[in-house]
Amino acid sequence: MFDQIVNTIVSWLWSPILIGFIVFCGIYFSVRTRFLQIRLIKEMIKLVSSGKGSAAGVSSFQALVMSLSGRIGVGNIAGTATGIAFGGPGAIFWMWAITFIGATSAYVESTLAQIYKEKQDGEYRGGPAFYIEKGLGWKWFAVVFAVATLVAMAFLMPSIQSNAIADSIHNAFGLDKTVTGLIVVGLVGFTIFGGVKRIAKVAEWVVPFMALAYVLVALIVIGANIGDVPAVFALIFKSAFGADQMFGGIIGSAVMWGVKRGLYANEAGQGTGAHPAAAAEVSHPAKQGLVQAFSIYLDVFLVVTATAMMILFTQQYNVIDEKTGQTIVENIPGVEPGAGYTQAAVDTVLPGFGAGFVAIALFFFAFTTIYAYYYIAETNLAYLVRGKYRGICFIILKFVLLGSIFLGSIKTASTAWAMGDIGLGIMVWLNLIAILLLFKPANIALKDYEEQLKQGKDPEFNSTKYGIKNADFWKDGYKRPDDVKDKEKSSS
Repeated sequence: MFDQIVNTIVSWLWSPILIGFIVFCGIYFSVRTRFLQIRLIKEMIKLVSSGKGSAAGVSSFQALVMSLSGRIGVGNIAGTATGIAFGGPGAIFWMWAITFIGATSAYVESTLAQIYKEKQDGEYRGGPAFYIEKGLGWKWFAVVFAVATLVAMAFLMPSIQSNAIADSIHNAFGLDKTVTGLIVVGLVGFTIFGGVKRIAKVAEWVVPFMALAYVLVALIVIGANIGDVPAVFALIFKSAFGADQMFGGIIGSAVMWGVKRGLYANEAGQGTGAHPAAAAEVSHPAKQGLVQAFSIYLDVFLVVTATAMMILFTQQYNVIDEKTGQTIVENIPGVEPGAGYTQAAVDTVLPGFGAGFVAIALFFFAFTTIYAYYYIAETNLAYLVRGKYRGICFIILKFVLLGSIFLGSIKTASTAWAMGDIGLGIMVWLNLIAILLLFKPANIALKDYEEQLKQGKDPEFNSTKYGIKNADFWKDGYKRPDDVKDKEKSSS
């Protein structure tokens, strides 16, 4: 009964209307920004390594890896596999497509987070709840988003990550899921009780290392099957448009699963990336907007694509028609959709290595994603609760998240994913409506940034110049903190 109710809610939230709305927003933002995802790639790359952190905010690179730690998670390994399982190889094309047009959504939400950020307890805070209240003046809508995000990030979505960790480690090493759950709870607890700075530091070291190691193994697997490159890409494109005889009947599922799992992997438009973006110390809001737009390229075109290529090159996948329940392809009988596909793929080239390596990679991916979820939940709780009770609420939040992690490690994967889809769906609906209505300030920031670049300046923003109300941090222009000035002097 519970599973039936959950699946009904998922089907309602993830109707074709939402898919159409996501695509519409991405195309609209792309056209209005003159396809910044193409024009400004060089500038994005330059900005990734520029900028200094401060006592109040993290550096651009730290904000990038904090957001990547949320984007690069179970969705990149298990999510990609489930996309193929229920949408066929064509789902990968639609994951690429939604990422390309979603880059502008990532720019808009992250720039807005910077424009409307504020300083609380000596640290920058911001995100959809903040820009909804300040930009739209809809306090009730902001509270609804903050509550929905708090529930999703603290309770619904961490269980997906811990479930995938427990499953993959059990498959690889036979370790009891309860034991794995307790270990993850202990490690996450140590980090989140250390605060935002510790989360940023952990992400700064772990995320680049784990992503590079994963891509390197993928290149070895692809290299061993290099002669199949034309055939695999032909299969992806034909399946995406119903031209492949075997997968022609599930073209609708290819689009639906490609968009859904693509959005789960890249997070563009759902508002999660906006939270770490607001924490960055930058002289212009557009700087962090462009960095976050680039982050979804790193996420999908590197890690997701690496997973898809390993699975498809080695043909370690099954495909099921969701509507009829009929198995269309059964290359690995008995293997459930998820990380098992990737483990089997690596094992075909590196026997005895695949299960263990993917389990360890998934552990790091999911582990850092849980950190990101906690930071997002904490930011929304900081928005909702002010004053003397905030400290107590933060402690309660930590224990709720740790409880969700443990429960997720021992429950079924299908229930964990369905509950996560509910949390994601609610956030996407609310945030897309907000950023569509608030596009103007983000576009003003982009035009101002490009105009200053043409003049040879290091762009700085002044919200008063453009009459943007409630952007208090920027109303007198960028105020460079003393510790950032000292860093700039020492490096010059």
